[in-house]
Amino acid sequence: VPLLPLLLFFLLSLPMLFFFTYAQVAALSFARLGLSPAGAFLLFALSLLGSGINLPLRRQQVPVDPPLVPPITFFWLFPMVQPPRVAERVLAVNVGGAVIPTLFSLYLLGAGRAPWLPVLIATLLVAAIAKALARPLPGRGIVLPAFIPPLAAAVIALLVAPPGSRAPVAYIAGTLGTLVGADLLNLKALDRMGPGMLSIGGAGVFDGIFLVGVLAAFLA
Repeated sequence: VPLLPLLLFFLLSLPMLFFFTYAQVAALSFARLGLSPAGAFLLFALSLLGSGINLPLRRQQVPVDPPLVPPITFFWLFPMVQPPRVAERVLAVNVGGAVIPTLFSLYLLGAGRAPWLPVLIATLLVAAIAKALARPLPGRGIVLPAFIPPLAAAVIALLVAPPGSRAPVAYIAGTLGTLVGADLLNLKALDRMGPGMLSIGGAGVFDGIFLVGVLAAFLA
């Protein structure tokens, strides 16, 4: 059998293999939160599809420097002031990275699957860690190391939560703590950025929030 076609087939199938492996880990993690296999896959699919949906919250016109052309003169005598060049900055909320994780966390709390006090303690600790690690980058939004918050959420849940509720506590603390610490506590930094789409729960934070939810529930 020629090796080149097999090598090409292997390389082309790697993204699909990675996707199915990732989906399987996500389904196992969500199943530990009490979901059925169909519900776990639905939550995974909605989070993935929702990552491409941003709901605008606020639009602003911000100046863009330097101007396109230098100031011009009228008849070489009277300087004409060139108005500043502006562009739009949109603050939005990402469906897959903020709305769905928040709604599911509220569902877990309302269903009594996670005690409030351990959730509060763990969420505050994860938020402090996410705040310390998050970095606002112009043109990208908030970036966050993806694997540290889920590990922190899992370890904290193991320490503060009762044995039967560690996975829900890890998921809630990981998702809400990352969302609060990385995005909500950096809203002032977002306001200082240039034009473009700035999404709460989007950009680099979506990776952190989604991995937090999956890995924290899997590890706890």
